[in-house]
Amino acid sequence: MQACTTCNAQSPDAAAHCVNCGADLSEFSSTAVALKRFKNNPRVRMVRLMAMQDACPACLEASRAYEKNSAPGLPVEGCSHGLGCRCFYQPYLDDIYP
Repeated sequence: MQACTTCNAQSPDAAAHCVNCGADLSEFSSTAVALKRFKNNPRVRMVRLMAMQDACPACLEASRAYEKNSAPGLPVEGCSHGLGCRCFYQPYLDDIYP
């Protein structure tokens, strides 16, 4: 499931637009917003795509660190988990203190 940051509604992974408000989920899903923040943060060196333990094979294969500008979007293409994509982003920081 994808969470819309515009209206907080849940939409299926296959949906391109929010089922409630019609927002473009490639731009306004919670994971798309998180990735955009990481890309714009100069302290973030890389982005790690993390998969839950029970993730499908496609998600487990995609789970690794990426250069922040080449990180794939979520949900992972080919995800076959019954509950939807079980992945999230985690930043690799150059430094952790201001």
